[in-house]
Amino acid sequence: MELPNQGATAGTGLNADAASTKILSREQLVRRLSIASASNNVQAVMKLLADYVGASHFLLARYDLVQEQGLDFIVTSNWPFDLVRRLGSDLASGYARSTELEKCLSLLTPSFSLLPDDVLPPEEISRQYCSLMFCVGRIRFSLMLLFPEGIILSQERLKEVGLFAAYGASFVEAHDARSERDFELTERELECLFWIAEGKTSDEIAVILGISRNTINNYITSVMRKTATKTRSEAIAYAVRNNLV
Repeated sequence: MELPNQGATAGTGLNADAASTKILSREQLVRRLSIASASNNVQAVMKLLADYVGASHFLLARYDLVQEQGLDFIVTSNWPFDLVRRLGSDLASGYARSTELEKCLSLLTPSFSLLPDDVLPPEEISRQYCSLMFCVGRIRFSLMLLFPEGIILSQERLKEVGLFAAYGASFVEAHDARSERDFELTERELECLFWIAEGKTSDEIAVILGISRNTINNYITSVMRKTATKTRSEAIAYAVRNNLV
């Protein structure tokens, strides 16, 4: 896919007039986002953003809920379900392998990946998809977009979509059947996080808190799962960045 710095979005497989009627203007987008926000409709917001940049499909993922099995971290999507199920574990493992620095550098920067060879995209849809990572508070999200074959993407619009997506994702809490409280760190987990930030080992924390070393390790494992980090150092960096310690 080409990424011109300026200009309207167009596609080789799309008639120019058809493209101009399909792609929203910025003014149209803002007006329609205002309407969608009145009902806190996350799905409607993501559909508007997809339309604005010329995408055919959208998928919004919430990475504090990421896991190797299951699709609980998928907030809303109109991707074909078989495709979401196939990519779910790949997305989870890929995010887990990235470092905290890589995650920070990727914020609001469009990145492109190819669907696996054994995955069939919808008809006339490119195998390449775009990901935009952004934060709402201390929660990371990613908006993944599929596009028609041959479309030329506007880099400027993609960056705007990342900002607007953060606005739309702020409605997730209101529409998620489960309370975000269920995924916050417990007092015990915060205590363990504080002590590992102080450089204490599991054995030392066990003595300080008066519980077993295995229990301490279980708490720390839970902290890393909830914060989508894979080492104690990354968990500490996450805690410092989000004022948890």
